[in-house]
Amino acid sequence: MSVYDYSASRLDGSVEKLDAYRGQVLLIVNTASACGFTPQYAGLETLYEKLHSAGLTVLGFPCNQFGAQEPGTEAQIGAFCQKNYGVTFPMFAKIDVNGDNAHPLYKYLKDAKPGLLGTEGIKWNFTKFLIDRSGEPVARFAPQTKPEELEAPVKTLL
Repeated sequence: MSVYDYSASRLDGSVEKLDAYRGQVLLIVNTASACGFTPQYAGLETLYEKLHSAGLTVLGFPCNQFGAQEPGTEAQIGAFCQKNYGVTFPMFAKIDVNGDNAHPLYKYLKDAKPGLLGTEGIKWNFTKFLIDRSGEPVARFAPQTKPEELEAPVKTLL
């Protein structure tokens, strides 16, 4: 298994196979529009703009499971990200990352890269998974890890 075995709905409702990103380094992030970490959208966009031509793609997955900090519709999420942070990286439809209804991609990511002390559950918005060019998760970063701190780990995979 790899991330390429999964599909997800985009903000516009279209379904996209993650196989479309084969050969790229991916940074997969569960996001929210009303969170203390929401300003990380700016850093994620900067990282994406800086390293996309070298093979990095950031994938945003909005989630409302933490403090109901992503209550909007897909259209509202897209408009918020564009207006406030100029987000151009791919954004997907709102998903669950924990529990019985967790998206299969996140079940896979949590199993492949457990968190602190081996716990699988996502603890908060803006947890980040770094995926190598073969689609394998290589690292998991806590929400407080700023996107600019990820440049060096990303570059080792490019």
